[in-house]
Amino acid sequence: MPKISIRYQELGDAKRFFEILSNPNFIYFTSKPKSVQDEIKWLKKSQQLRKAKSEYNYTILLDGSVIGAVGIRIDKNRSFTGEIGYFVDERHWNKGIATKAVKLAEKEGFSKRGLTRIVILMQPENIGSERVAIKSGFQKEGLMKKAIIGTDGKKKDVFLYAKVKS
Repeated sequence: MPKISIRYQELGDAKRFFEILSNPNFIYFTSKPKSVQDEIKWLKKSQQLRKAKSEYNYTILLDGSVIGAVGIRIDKNRSFTGEIGYFVDERHWNKGIATKAVKLAEKEGFSKRGLTRIVILMQPENIGSERVAIKSGFQKEGLMKKAIIGTDGKKKDVFLYAKVKS
């Protein structure tokens, strides 16, 4: 059985992340690096955000190979709330990998970061991401109108899913 794990992101992940995020089928993910250098800059910023305890980003590994990422952004105004985001290489879609990665990140958020609430936002058309949230035990709380900016620069509606630590 394949082993799914997460670890803090490293600068060496930049090329693989760029390859994954350059896929034209990533129409719902709001980050599109223009080059490997852009991705390296983002990873350096990510390290600073982790030191500032405001964001924790992880690489998703399948049997030791980089296949995606998952992260938790801590709400600046409510430090007990985090938002999980994720992406997985298209070759590994619909295999439960994103769900496993979300569960691993959620465990980090609740047990190591002291969060009591974690949310996942996704565009209503992103059925795959919605399935991940549901399979991970998150509950749909509603539709947020014009809550994010898409890669096209336009404001987009998103579903809000959440899980509260019991």
